[in-house]
Amino acid sequence: MAELEHFPDPKHLVLHEVIHSDSLLNGMDFSYRALARVAALKADHPEHVHTMLANHELSQIIGAGIIKGGVKVVEAFNDGVEYVFGDEAGRVQSAIEAFVRSMPIALRCVSARGDILCAHSLPGVGVMHKFDPTIIERDLTDDDYMPRKGSAHLMVWGRGYDADQLEDLVERWGINMFVLGHEHVPGGAMLFEPNAVVINSDHHEGVYLPIDLEHPPRPEEAVGMVHRLSGLA
Repeated sequence: MAELEHFPDPKHLVLHEVIHSDSLLNGMDFSYRALARVAALKADHPEHVHTMLANHELSQIIGAGIIKGGVKVVEAFNDGVEYVFGDEAGRVQSAIEAFVRSMPIALRCVSARGDILCAHSLPGVGVMHKFDPTIIERDLTDDDYMPRKGSAHLMVWGRGYDADQLEDLVERWGINMFVLGHEHVPGGAMLFEPNAVVINSDHHEGVYLPIDLEHPPRPEEAVGMVHRLSGLA
């Protein structure tokens, strides 16, 4: 759909939260294969494929437990890697960690109507006092990944934004619109007033959002511009 092979007018493809599938085999998660496909795509199109840090990838490399549908997903992922790679599992896990640590916290897009910030999520309202907003302007540190304390961890686990928080980040970061995920949206897309568009692509009503940076939509317009993924191969 991104048509990355069509030059000289390439698209920019933004991906996040790739691992921890709902589909298990004998209790094991083999979604390392999806991560490997994304890594290969990034290697083939390094300037046009953008893999952002998300809560599941971060939890996987720091060993923080997530229970999803009654499954301990970090352990299920590790079991899948160990089953396939055996004695080489440690080397594969190290490569996965290196890839995840290379992922930026956000993607800033300069557009004719102001900058758009794509991120997995934003910090929740209740943890803003612990969050370092300079994180989008600097390299991530080990402290940023710390559970419930680090600014990267706080940012990828956030939900439930309000207008005051969004307007505060707009002023701090000079952003016109946020494009986010993480928050469950049954219909695929919704607007958090005044300017945060949240989209999901991981369920039967999942969507993706194409944006023309020369003619970007306003936040309220973007929700109506999403494309359904259902039925696509």
